[in-house]
Amino acid sequence: MSGRAAFLDRDGTINEKAPEGGYVTTPERFRFLDGAEDAVRMLAGDGWRVVVVTNQRGVALGRMTLDDVDRVNARMAHLPIAGVFVCPHERDSCDCRKPGTGLFEQARAAFPEIEFGRSVVIGDAESDMLAGRAIGARTFRVGPPPLPTLLDVARSIVSGSAA
Repeated sequence: MSGRAAFLDRDGTINEKAPEGGYVTTPERFRFLDGAEDAVRMLAGDGWRVVVVTNQRGVALGRMTLDDVDRVNARMAHLPIAGVFVCPHERDSCDCRKPGTGLFEQARAAFPEIEFGRSVVIGDAESDMLAGRAIGARTFRVGPPPLPTLLDVARSIVSGSAA
């Protein structure tokens, strides 16, 4: 596999985000956004190593456990995702919480062939964009209209028309 990685945020990028102040704490609350599964398959099929990088502050707040996060992440197990890297910490208490780059460094330690400069970061938050720029990757912000969806971005990347 090439050195290209597609780093995807989870909540708000792959699945529906919980209401403000809430967390996706159970597999039943995890709902894929339209086209997200196809987008992951499309990226992987085009030779991108798909890696999920997700802040899960709800663990530090006691709203869920790491086991809960693992059960939620298992909802993506049928997809060609190379790895899921989770920051369970409180805001600003670590280097892995985005916009920090620790999750990306963990992914590169697991997959040494990843080249940040050949990679993309796709997410719905400014922290995703800041982290992506910090590692030298191309960044793509997704969300509700007028922003593109993960599927829109994946199509653009695979077709070569992504800026």
